[in-house]
Amino acid sequence: MSLNTTVDPSEVAKFEAMAAEWWDPNGKFKPLHMLNPCRLDYITSQIAAEFDRDVTQALPFKGLRILDIGCGGGLLSEPMARLGAEVVGADAAPRNIPVARLHAEQSGLAIDYRHTTAEDMAAAGERFDVVLNMEVVEHVSDPLAYLTACQTLLKPGGLMVCSTLNRNPKSYLMAIIGAEHVMRWLPKGTHDWKKFITPDELYDLIRRAGLDPVDRKGMVFNPVSWRWSLSARDLSVNYVTASVKR
Repeated sequence: MSLNTTVDPSEVAKFEAMAAEWWDPNGKFKPLHMLNPCRLDYITSQIAAEFDRDVTQALPFKGLRILDIGCGGGLLSEPMARLGAEVVGADAAPRNIPVARLHAEQSGLAIDYRHTTAEDMAAAGERFDVVLNMEVVEHVSDPLAYLTACQTLLKPGGLMVCSTLNRNPKSYLMAIIGAEHVMRWLPKGTHDWKKFITPDELYDLIRRAGLDPVDRKGMVFNPVSWRWSLSARDLSVNYVTASVKR
């Protein structure tokens, strides 16, 4: 792997230690399994709108090349492949890749999983219609350089979907105290609150990286229904954005 990367080795090590648990809905990645339907709702609607696809049809994303950067065990790569897309899943943590490959094989899905970085793929001339950049930007050492690499990976007219965590007292209470210490959904130290990014900061970074932000929504957890949902108003903790390469 090249030295020209925004990968933070200490962040990679955290997820390496949890690699075998990616597909356990009650394991260390339980929060992602709970969040995944909400993420997929946003992703599929944005891709369908941008590329004029009808998600009620069979294989609606056929002909689209999608990169799932920071793919982990493939929780987003597999649904994209089922919708007909040509999917590349990339992760800087090497132990995630065999886990993802094995699960895809067992699921009868052809997904190109690679141990690599956004910077290396951009330098190699890889280009995609869609870049899924979910819960990664808060873990890199240089968010602007990383987002610039993601912009380079997009074809003109391409779409990037990027989610992260807001930085405020509520997000500290929910994502650090609540998720890591009280509920113990995640190992302590999984997130560094100081690296969280406000929606306005992320929009500014996206613009400086050369993309045009077109939408943002909150992803809100309801402790009564025990479900996540999208919100046009509440971006106070988890949120997701869409931007295009004009």
